Amino acid sequence: MGVSGCGKSTVGSMLSARLGAQFKDGDDLHPAANKIKMGAGIPLSDEDRKPWLEEIGRTLRRLQDAGTPLIIACSALKRSYRDLLRHHAPDVVFVHLNGDRETLLARMNARENHFMPSSLLDSQLSALEPLDVDEKHVKADIRLAPEVLVGDIDERLQVAIKLDTMLVAAPSPPAHLKPGYPIV
Repeated sequence: MGVSGCGKSTVGSMLSARLGAQFKDGDDLHPAANKIKMGAGIPLSDEDRKPWLEEIGRTLRRLQDAGTPLIIACSALKRSYRDLLRHHAPDVVFVHLNGDRETLLARMNARENHFMPSSLLDSQLSALEPLDVDEKHVKADIRLAPEVLVGDIDERLQVAIKLDTMLVAAPSPPAHLKPGYPIV
């Protein structure tokens, strides 16, 4: 999760390969009207985002129920958005790809053929609400090289999942990546 330009698709696909999980880009689940609106430089409203978030939540739930580990790239900027995703998949773990405005802007300006213009970065940064302690998450620094960042996230996810499993007194030790832990 994180604002546009933080590397959700790149890191998500690399992490999925490392963990043997399926990867989905949440951008692919946006209705066409949302992509058109963003492409025109118009920020999405909560009403625009709701059907998209519901689809992401249903996808998380469906694959979790099928026992398929999933990593999905999704901005999940607001607590209410993350709550909606957790409604569908209560065990979701959020990986917040965090970076400063200058780094994000440079990355967005370097992208080609992406529907999200850099002019919308500030609206995303304004909408971003920090994760709370009751939201399972890992915060990651996008200034790290992608390979290093993915390794760091993998290690920290293992710790987060083990700690959560121990807290709920699971009868057996956790697998490296359990199907019950979808990742956004």
